Amino acid sequence: MPLDETRRTAEPEVEALELELLLEAVVQRFGFDFRTHERAILKRKLAALAARRGLDTLSQLQDRVLHDVDTAAALLRALGVPPATMFDDPQEALQLLAVAEQCLPGAPLPKVWLADCAGAEQAWTVAVLLAERQLLWRTEIYATVPTDDLLDEALNASLPPEKMGDYQRSYEQAGGSGRLSEYFQPENGRMVPVPQLRSRITWAQYNLVTDASFNEFQLIVCRRALPDFGPLLRRRVLQLFHDSLAVLGAAGIDRELDAGDRLAGHYQQMIVAQPWYKRIS
Repeated sequence: MPLDETRRTAEPEVEALELELLLEAVVQRFGFDFRTHERAILKRKLAALAARRGLDTLSQLQDRVLHDVDTAAALLRALGVPPATMFDDPQEALQLLAVAEQCLPGAPLPKVWLADCAGAEQAWTVAVLLAERQLLWRTEIYATVPTDDLLDEALNASLPPEKMGDYQRSYEQAGGSGRLSEYFQPENGRMVPVPQLRSRITWAQYNLVTDASFNEFQLIVCRRALPDFGPLLRRRVLQLFHDSLAVLGAAGIDRELDAGDRLAGHYQQMIVAQPWYKRIS
């Protein structure tokens, strides 16, 4: 067999080995475990990162990650949930609001968990939706992200004033009937949440792969991170949510539960053909 043909045949095996070594290096060096994520998704995200950094192989990316702080931070960001923008999915926002109106009013001190939150704008979107129905002012939103960099970014986030018109239109598509500007105020040329809204959101660093349940919630939302998880990690995270969800609380996940899922009997679907579930036992 010609040498070039041998290389082409070996490339997928070599690439697979490079990927496993890179994932092992990340967990050993930084404590973030992506080894139970979907391989096809990981390969696509890592290949795009390597290309942006001018690197040809995952081995080169591994070397750069281990010796360059900026590249390491870029890798953790690339493998995380892409940042959301305000009301970027109006249909999801409408569904969340319909579910929240069912599961939050009956609790004396409702708690919402945005697990692996897609940044400040996702949390602000949820807060504005709840404020719209007078549900926010006695509800605590817990927004968790996997890294300290993402935590700092969320805590210091703001909106460009020139985007407020676009966000207002998206807000109206999501059922908003007021002025989005009522929830934000100018500060140093940017728009930031008013104190009443900001005070209802608690930010924390939290790792879905390794950390345990930390509270009981009436609503858990994790629709953007779960698609990256492999079957074992997905089962682990769904069990974590089950352990964290109050009876009659609701969860929004990435896809409908299989009839044979061991947790399926504990839940009732809240919206037809949509993965929003009420815990019934």
